[in-house]
Amino acid sequence: MTPEDSGTLRVRGLSRVAGGAVLVEDASFQVPSGGVVALVGPNGAGKSSLLRLIAGTASADRLPDAAPARRRTGRGQASVVLDGVDLLALRRRDRARQVAVVEQDARAEFALTVRQVVALGRIPHESSWAVAPTESGEVDAALARAGLQGMADRSLATLSGGEQQRVQLARALAQQPRLLLLDEPTNHLDIRAQLDTLALLREIAGTGITVLAALHDLNLAAAHCDHVVVLAGGRVRAVGEVGEVLVPALIEETYGVAADVVAHPRTGRPLIAFSRT
Repeated sequence: MTPEDSGTLRVRGLSRVAGGAVLVEDASFQVPSGGVVALVGPNGAGKSSLLRLIAGTASADRLPDAAPARRRTGRGQASVVLDGVDLLALRRRDRARQVAVVEQDARAEFALTVRQVVALGRIPHESSWAVAPTESGEVDAALARAGLQGMADRSLATLSGGEQQRVQLARALAQQPRLLLLDEPTNHLDIRAQLDTLALLREIAGTGITVLAALHDLNLAAAHCDHVVVLAGGRVRAVGEVGEVLVPALIEETYGVAADVVAHPRTGRPLIAFSRT
């Protein structure tokens, strides 16, 4: 472990190409581990693709040779290092013990109860021949943390979209990861549920888990996250603490809108007001 790896999440050289189009271009950034990091950017910026690359569920590609100015990267050079461990170098099962993913609009394919879905998070920790137990301390703790104790025996199909998203978050917590990746975790949630979800992510980070969440709402990122990674056109445009990155000039350049950033009257955190340029 090098000094720069200790206490950090360091992403290096991740690229993704599909159908000849570059979705993610040599994405590299470094942020402190054990906090809440927002991944923001316009629609089509490549946020979901980058999350899949970090999770290892998609392989890093080499960039097209037709782009000579671009750095050529491939899986050999790409890395996702968390506290000195390259997660992409781990076997799939070992990586599943380190990284949990909550996809946008995640759905179970079978008729399962909430408890059974959450228990799926224990699979990476079980032997190859074991069935994930639905009665375990980790499952109960995940249900409690997500506020789902009263829904444990309900069918997932009977829940609202927002409730199903909470179930998937509980499943990820049962996995006991060191890195939690979420793609639009506040999607389909009302205002109170959004705030509750972001508060829960802060609690999770307080236990030492690094949380990286793709968010489309800049004010949620400004109010609840420690650091922010700005992605546009598949490239990382800025990285840093929220107050240093989410400034009017960068917001206008990235989103094409005018922005005023003021202090929230209650929290003192950045509050962003938008207008057409």
